[in-house]
Amino acid sequence: MPVDHYENFPVASLLVPSRLRRPIEVIYHFARSADDIADEGDATPDERLTGLAAYQAELDRIAAGSTPQTPLFAELAEVVRQHALPIQLLRDLLDAFAQDVVKKRYADYPELLDYCRRSANPVGRLVLHLFGRTEPEHLEQSDCICTALQLINFWQDVAVDWQKDRVYIPQTDFPHFKISEADIAAGRCSDNWAALMDFEMDRALALMRRGAPLVHALPGRLGWEIRLTIQGGLRILERLRQVRGDVFERRPKLGKWDWLVLAGRSLTM
Repeated sequence: MPVDHYENFPVASLLVPSRLRRPIEVIYHFARSADDIADEGDATPDERLTGLAAYQAELDRIAAGSTPQTPLFAELAEVVRQHALPIQLLRDLLDAFAQDVVKKRYADYPELLDYCRRSANPVGRLVLHLFGRTEPEHLEQSDCICTALQLINFWQDVAVDWQKDRVYIPQTDFPHFKISEADIAAGRCSDNWAALMDFEMDRALALMRRGAPLVHALPGRLGWEIRLTIQGGLRILERLRQVRGDVFERRPKLGKWDWLVLAGRSLTM
């Protein structure tokens, strides 16, 4: 399921076969620690980029067959070797994290999708590689799910991201709904804001629906893991619509009763 920190990574739960839990945990640790470098604490942008460059250098060592310099990357090298994981997917994640350090706005939807291609989609592709399910159709469906989850997280966290001077809503969308960044700054939840959020949520919903058939092509327990992940994203969208996109005062999050709802809905996918 999505987690608090690196939101779109399916953590190695009991639904995942035991032989793959450790590989998933190692990749998750890589992604989360790199995300921390880019986003946590009070480091300067240059310090963050230097830290991410050190991670890239470790990936270079793995690609060259050399010995990594840290325990994390030593474990990651073994996972990459055992499962023939494409290192470019790991590089893409680091590239997205570095972009977050320096880029705070997105001109249009295609530009945002390109960011999601590197920040979210590699996660699903890495999981499919671990399971040996890399058919083009399945990779595309996974991309749709992961991008949808990333977008849902963006819409859920508009107010949170504003505090970091980040706006993921495409700049070209604001004038269509007579909205500006001043509305975000003021926490102004108007009818126009609700219409903008509906528009953005519809985009995420369309992608999720395109990707959802993937659950029927995956092995039993992985299929259930993805079912729950999809339902979690859809539940957040549902909650967002219930509050008419008011992420300023009523940011939605999942509670313990929601998990029962997710489990029930997963049975009917």
